[in-house]
Order: sequence, then C-alpha cells, then structure tokens
Amino acid sequence: MAASFPCTSCCSSDCILNILALVFFLSDVVSDVLAVVSFYQEQAYISMGALVFLLVGSSVLVQAFSWLWYNYRSEEERNCLDRYAYLEKYFKNRCFLGALHVCQMGVFLRLVCMMEISWRNLTSSSPLTEGIAVYLTHDLNLLYLIEAFAESAPQLTFMTAVIAHRQDVEWVTGFKTVVSLSAIALSVVLYHRSMCSLHECKTQITWTLSLLYFLWNFLLIAPRVVAVALAASVLPPGAIAIHFLFLWLALFLWVWRQKTHFMDSPTGEWLYRATVALVWYFSWFNVTKGGSRGRSIIYHAVIAADITLLLTLWWWQSHRDPSLFGMTAWGVVILEAVSYTMGVLAKVAYDKLFRPMESVTVDRMPRFEEEVSKVDDVDFSVSVLPPPLPPLTASQRRMQMLAEHFYS
Repeated sequence: MAASFPCTSCCSSDCILNILALVFFLSDVVSDVLAVVSFYQEQAYISMGALVFLLVGSSVLVQAFSWLWYNYRSEEERNCLDRYAYLEKYFKNRCFLGALHVCQMGVFLRLVCMMEISWRNLTSSSPLTEGIAVYLTHDLNLLYLIEAFAESAPQLTFMTAVIAHRQDVEWVTGFKTVVSLSAIALSVVLYHRSMCSLHECKTQITWTLSLLYFLWNFLLIAPRVVAVALAASVLPPGAIAIHFLFLWLALFLWVWRQKTHFMDSPTGEWLYRATVALVWYFSWFNVTKGGSRGRSIIYHAVIAADITLLLTLWWWQSHRDPSLFGMTAWGVVILEAVSYTMGVLAKVAYDKLFRPMESVTVDRMPRFEEEVSKVDDVDFSVSVLPPPLPPLTASQRRMQMLAEHFYS
C-alpha cells in the first residue's frame, strides 16, 4: 500500500526556505511578545487587547486547519511518513496531537517534521523517492498563506495604523511591521512555488518568476493595507470593525455562491469559505475552476472602490490637513492609485507572459509496472490492461484542486 504513495526529495533551495520559515516563525513570536509588552507598559490597553485578539484568533484558525488535515490523512500517508519521519509516531497519538494543537504548537510540529525530512534528503546518500514531502510541503505552505492573511496582514495593518496615528516609528512597532511584511512575502513566494511544483512544466519554477509573482501581489496588498490603516487611525474602533464585518460577509456570501468543495467535511468547508473571505479582504486568489478572469475584474473593482472610500473617510475625519510623515493627502492618494494600478497591470502581464498553459499533474506511482516486473514470461499477444490508479488521498486532492484553480 505504501508503495503507491511515494516519498519525495527536497532540493536545497526548499530546505533553505524551510529554515527561513522557522526563523520567521520564531521572530514573529518574539515580535508578538515585545509588541504586547510595549503596549502594556504604555498603558495602551485597547491597542494591547486588539493585538492579543488578532494573535489568538489567527492562531486558533490556523491550528484548526492543521488539526482537520491531520484527521483527513489517509493510512497510506501515515505508513509512508512512519518510515521516514521520526516524529510521525507522535502524530499517531491523537491525544498528544490534539494537546499540541490546543497549545497552538501544531504548525510548529509540522515544520519540524518537514525540516527532518528535508535534512535527511540532503544528507542521505540515496535520497528518498518522490511523493509525500510534496504534500507535506503543500499543506505547510497553505497554512503559511492562511496565517499570513489571518495574522500578519491584520497585524501589519494595525501597526501601520498605530504609526500613522502617532506619526512616529518606535523600534518595537517598526520591528513588528518588518516581521509581518516579511512573513507575508515569504508565504506568497512559498505558495507560488508550491503551485508551480504541481505543473508538468516544472522548469518554470524559478526565483525570478516567484519574485515577479510577489511583486504584483505586493503592489496590490500594500495600498490595501495602507488604506485600511489610515482609516483605522482616525475612525473609532467600532467603525472599522463594522466596515470589516460588512465587507467580509459580502465576500463570504460570494464564496458560498461559488460552491467550493475543498475540505473533506461540511464543517471544514464552512471554515474554509470563511477563511477565503478573510483572505479576500486583503488579496485575491481563485477558489473555483473557470471564469476566474471575470471574478478577478469584479473583485479588483470592488476593492479599488473600497480603498477610495477608506481614503475619503481618512481625509474627512482628520481634524487637520491630513498627511503621512510629511506627505500630503494628495500625494498619498496618488501613490495608492499608482501602486494599485501597477499591481493590476503586473498581474495581467504575469498571466499573459509567464503563466504556464500545460495541465496540472499530481504524481501517483502506477502499480502496473511493479506487477509486470514480478512476472518472468508475459504473453504480449494478450491485451493486458493496467489496474486503475488508486484514488487521490486528501492531501493530493487538495493540491490538485488548488493548482487547477490557480492556473484556470
């Protein structure tokens, strides 16, 4: 059974990215603690409470996805991991695994397991054959993406709002802002490389292409974050919360209307739809096959209108001539418009010039060749049909579905 779900080797660049992910994970934890302590010392209890709420809420969301995906794991995946990952024996203990997720350490355990397999592939004289680590990496990268837009993007917005309100950059808020921005950048690049790795044209997985993908995402995400932050710096906390809830609800209904089928349980699917709506508040990614161009145009038009609304509220609610570190309001508006327009144009150029057109593939080792190799004499006069390939596992199905949507 395990032979039909092979294990993959990881190249040195992916191992380096995993190490960087661990560094940013630990840096993010340190910056979170420092930011909370800083707000406490300043007696800024509302800011401290908002930051703690973002930290706890996003962490619970990511751990919930991690826990559900562990439960969806097939016996083939467990058997394969058991051969190559020392930590896998702890994954089989549901009480221990559940306790780790309750303690918000599930993703950290996934990362350590992935680094273990990566290190063994780099140091072993006979690297592991291709298969399971691709799926482990994909799940981990998708968790990074969820964490980026459920934690890092809101925190970046929050810290930018604090900086805009104070018109001053303290070292703690500056450090937290840099870490959050770096986490978003790394997660976007990792997700792009993960999607490209499923493509038949695998030679297109280059750092240049990943950086271009990040560039147009940055040009679109930055004005969105700045617009929300500027509005939050002058509006009451309740007003920006109501704005978020109304827009999130509209996006959630749009996801529901698209009838996604990503998770393996109804509860998980509703959680996924709610999370997609949260991601869409900051950035777009396609979740259903076909018609992506029309949906993308509608989305960017709505977000552009919302950015305009938020900037207008910032201008109107400012009791003095609004500015951002000496830049006039007109300068901010023009910079926002130029950035968002360049982001849309860069996205169009990426789709036209660099997006691969070949079909998505999910590797499954065929059993037919193995069965034929066991027979000494085969009568080729008789038509022999290979048995059907085994069904996709939960990880494989998630990978194939996201990759198809990514390239549709």
